[in-house]
Amino acid sequence: MTTIKEVAKRAGVSVGTASNVLSGTVPVSPARRESVLAAIRDLGYHPSDVARSLKLRRTNMLGLVVSDITNPFFAQLVRGAEEAALAQGYLLLTFNTDDRVEREKHVLGVLRGRRVDGVLLVVAPIRGESSHIAETIARGTPVVCLDRVPRGVSVDSVTVDNARAARECVEHLLDMRHRRIGILTGSMLLATAQERMRGYRRALQAHGLSVDPALVKEGNFRMESGYELASELLRSPNRPTALFVSNGLMAIGALRAVADLGLRCPEDVALATFDDLPLSEVLSPPLTSVAQPAYQMGYEGARILFDRIKSKRMDGPVRVRLQAQLKIRQSSAFARSEVTERQRPEGQASSVPMPSIEPD
Repeated sequence: MTTIKEVAKRAGVSVGTASNVLSGTVPVSPARRESVLAAIRDLGYHPSDVARSLKLRRTNMLGLVVSDITNPFFAQLVRGAEEAALAQGYLLLTFNTDDRVEREKHVLGVLRGRRVDGVLLVVAPIRGESSHIAETIARGTPVVCLDRVPRGVSVDSVTVDNARAARECVEHLLDMRHRRIGILTGSMLLATAQERMRGYRRALQAHGLSVDPALVKEGNFRMESGYELASELLRSPNRPTALFVSNGLMAIGALRAVADLGLRCPEDVALATFDDLPLSEVLSPPLTSVAQPAYQMGYEGARILFDRIKSKRMDGPVRVRLQAQLKIRQSSAFARSEVTERQRPEGQASSVPMPSIEPD
């Protein structure tokens, strides 16, 4: 294996000069630089990334930990983070926790051991404090949380205004004359589920309605959970006329439950969901969805992480909150009693920007 000493000897320069050409940290004359580069080409020299990382005290690697890699939302988030990482010459190591906090703790330990320069993290549901995240930061590895913010930890984050977006989506169903609106939530240990529930509740309150506990079902953001909870709600004697589902995978499960029960969407039950999945427009019917800027979330999170890595900033947490967009499609028609009075127009989905709503 060719060494830097052999490169220096071939180029007729000192080892220090050859190293300076490779690192780019110290100016080298054009003639000497060209001699070193020619020697590298002739000898097929490849510098050791391990040795370079020890010298520079950087590995040029980031860790990205997501809760469910099969969820299309997180796939878009990964793409955004990877694009930002590659632009900075970094590699992205991606891990999946399946929403298991013990697995999350293990992965963070592995990433610290690999000396990654920073971590992007989508936290798993947990009761109590997230001390393992605080410990990672205290040991010198910056962390940016994406989509979900853990309790009790001062950490940089990029999230969506979940409460506002959920409120707008439920208000759309209310505008369609629905008054019995069920909600399928994810784990209420997660801030995202809590905020979407808050938006649901405040939309009802704004229309003089109270939350009926019988219409609230807590799941786990998985497709099977959406199927089971929707089936339970739709089998009830006084079933809801509409469902607000807190994420896209649960919405797919809910739509399957509607079909399996011999019901029709939207004629028998309307449906609107958080998350605009890639298939939302081609499903039957196309789903009314809250579109989250997943790609932007990943990209912005990586940008904040690079700022921490390069500047060694130690100030308070950076918290970025992005806005979502409601896309109205055919799954959220008027309540059945209203159909004879007003017909919902057909056609392409309309994008409705979030209106000015007082902060929750």
